[in-house]
Amino acid sequence: MRSSNPVFSRRGFSRDNGYAGFNTAPQAGYAQGNPYAQQGNPYAQNPYATNPYAQTDQQYGAAPQAPVSTGRMTMDDVVMRSAMTLGTVAVGAVLAWALLPVSAGSYGLAVGSALVAMVLALVQSFKRTPSPALILGYAAFEGVFLGVISEMFNSRWSGAPFQAVLGTMAVSAATLLIYKAGWIRVTARYARIGLAIAMAFILVMAVNLLLVVFGVAEDGGLRSFGPLGAAVGILAVLIGAFFLTLDFKQIEDGIAYGAPRQEAWLAAFGLTLTLVWIYVEMLRLAAIFSSSD
Repeated sequence: MRSSNPVFSRRGFSRDNGYAGFNTAPQAGYAQGNPYAQQGNPYAQNPYATNPYAQTDQQYGAAPQAPVSTGRMTMDDVVMRSAMTLGTVAVGAVLAWALLPVSAGSYGLAVGSALVAMVLALVQSFKRTPSPALILGYAAFEGVFLGVISEMFNSRWSGAPFQAVLGTMAVSAATLLIYKAGWIRVTARYARIGLAIAMAFILVMAVNLLLVVFGVAEDGGLRSFGPLGAAVGILAVLIGAFFLTLDFKQIEDGIAYGAPRQEAWLAAFGLTLTLVWIYVEMLRLAAIFSSSD
């Protein structure tokens, strides 16, 4: 399993029919789609040597279930690691909000924390195995950044951070319900199209930032606090919801295919990156709609 954010690999989407585990049993070969049972698997020696699905799930076409084996990722592992990572973000944000006054110095610290968090995230993205220290370090610095900008927004638009938290929870819950209901089927085609749109969006936002920095675009350009900025923010939230569906699929496949327990850290990392994305966009939207009142 790999994180569902665009800087990470998409190991889960490898089946010829475009699916990565829906209504099909895990197979003992990479060509059949199981990323944890191929030749040269760095995590285990054929974890499906005694695969119970060969006699059951293949016959009835049932969705794969996680094999009974020690050292394999479970939903409890994902929940626990996610709680630790998101808890670190929350603690960092609360401390930054409580201890750092709104000032130019705190803004500089926020930018520095964001850059450090980005570096740690990139380092983790190029590692073959998850590093809890890197992931928790990223969460801590990201928390400082979120705490400072949340305090800044709250000082101008009172209640915006609280609204952003509620909005993030609402989007996450709605996305999970839609995913579990089967209204969205995460296929390889779905992932490719969504990632292409997301990367195009990120590129356009980077160009917009450069235009704003050099004074070519005024009032934030596409990220203004007007109707255009609101439309861009809503699109960004939808892209965040798309990333959440990929996160959910990777977690589902990781458990079904017997991913190593340590990869629960990558699941937590991916979820944290996505939820931070959604929260920041929700914070901007709360400020925009508050300004329009």
